Parts: sequence; C-alpha cells; structure tokens
Amino acid sequence: MTPAELYATLDATWPAATTHRAGPWLVRNGQGGGKRVSAVTVAAPWAADDIPLAESAQAPLGQPALFMLRDGDAALDAELERRGYAVVDPVTGYAMDLGAVEPAPPMSAFAHWPPLGIAEDLWAEGGIGPARLAVMHRVAGPKTAILGRQNDRASGVAFIAIHGETAMLHGLEVTPSQRRQGSANNILRCAAAWAQDQGAKRFSLVVTTGNDPARRLYASFGMRSVGEYHYRMK
Repeated sequence: MTPAELYATLDATWPAATTHRAGPWLVRNGQGGGKRVSAVTVAAPWAADDIPLAESAQAPLGQPALFMLRDGDAALDAELERRGYAVVDPVTGYAMDLGAVEPAPPMSAFAHWPPLGIAEDLWAEGGIGPARLAVMHRVAGPKTAILGRQNDRASGVAFIAIHGETAMLHGLEVTPSQRRQGSANNILRCAAAWAQDQGAKRFSLVVTTGNDPARRLYASFGMRSVGEYHYRMK
C-alpha cells in the first residue's frame, strides 16, 4: 500500500462534510468531526503567497488554520514552520494483506449497522461524539460497526469502511476496565474477517505515532507501517 493509496482510503472512509478548492488547496469542512476532516491539503502547485488564501478559506467554516502535511510536502512543511505553525499529532498508517484471517472467538465481537446504543456509549466514553458519528454515517461505501464483548459485557467498539479493495478501521475504543484482556485483538479479527467477506484485499488504519501500545498491537497483528502524515496549526 503506497502513501497515496493510504491518503485516498482515509478520505473515502472518513469523509469531510464538504470540500472545495481555494486556489491550490483542497479545503475540508469537518463540521466538528476532527482534524482528519478539517485540514487543508495540497491539490496543485502552490507558492508561499497562496498560504493566506488557505487561512481565509477556513475561517468562515469556524475552523482554525490547519494543514495536513503528507508525503512530498516537505517544502510546505518548512514554510509553515517558518510562519509559526506548530506540529500537531504525527500519524502513522498501517496496513496488511488479507489472507487467512483467524476468526475471533464466538461472541467476542460482531459486526452491525447502524451502531447500537451501547456502541455509541462506548465511543462517547472515548471522546467520539455526535460530530464523529456523523462522519461515519456519511461514508458512501460498505461500512459497519464492530462491538466487542468481554466478561459478559460490551467491552469495545470500532468502525470500519471499504474504499476499492482496501478496508480502513477507525475509532477503536476499549473501555478502561476491559483493557489488556484481548478485546482489541478480537475486534481487529472481527473487522478483518468482515472486510474479507466484503471483498476487500487489504486492511488498514491510522494511529497517532506516539501511541506505542496501539502500535505494538497492530504490529503483533501482522500490520506494517505504510505511510505518515502530520498536521501544522497556527
């Protein structure tokens, strides 16, 4: 999976409410759904004098001046740093080919859509509220929620959607009292099996680079790093 494929899958499986062009920039209207759906990215060759255009395009949306810096954006990264933009949330993308997926134990996780109330409650517990749920509902392709169960109670939740032949997992949350007991791994297994049943060939996700426990989990699941990005905010 190339970085470009990672970014395209991210845009399709976690979409902004609207997008529009402002000169060389692609401007996203996230409607409160987080940085992924609210950041400006490069859409055409740019010059330093174009940066105020991106800033002014975000202000009417009630969004801060926020850029996503991806593979090939080193010159923009340096220019934004010169202008006082700080690095925020470096992110690493992971992916794996879907081969023989080891199934999750019976009753440990199941796919369903639309999300059950308990799934929404678990997301809310992790800081994923109505604006991010709206992002999930905007996805046009195949999608589902995964609800994990551990110790006879709901233990975790995730969202997964498919773009082309690639599935991407978002919003994995495990309730604190049920962590380090295998629930996250079971949710990953269930999500990968669902994706394969839908015809996906690859399984992917993105994670904050500083989240070492999550990165160890994804590496143990057989996933490898396939790309990076970060944000700069003024």
